[in-house]
Amino acid sequence: MLQPPHSSLQVAAVPAQRGPVRDRDQDAPWHTEAVCRRDEAGLFFAPSKEPTAARLSREEAAKRVCARCPVMVECREHALLQPEPYGVWGGLTAAERRVVLARRRRRDVELKKASRTAAGRIAAAG
Repeated sequence: MLQPPHSSLQVAAVPAQRGPVRDRDQDAPWHTEAVCRRDEAGLFFAPSKEPTAARLSREEAAKRVCARCPVMVECREHALLQPEPYGVWGGLTAAERRVVLARRRRRDVELKKASRTAAGRIAAAG
């Protein structure tokens, strides 16, 4: 279980690195430094039939743990690249990660479209 922080979707969409990245042993996986390794797994993953109020409270508590984690960004990227379908990872819930992924897909489409347009203009001018 590896999870880091974030509460606001706007901030979560563009994660900020807090301070300089620490030098890590290149052979050790990033999750060896995850703060959540020392916390209760139940905080990061929902029990079945969890009431909404309890889920929101648990997710906020998990995000607070993530907020102090030195590998939050690595964890978030892992969860986005996998993609992890459940739990709080990198300070984001599964729903928040879906929003981030949708924004990334839209951005990629826009960049490809702009690149093709620019290439067309260059070809037409040449």
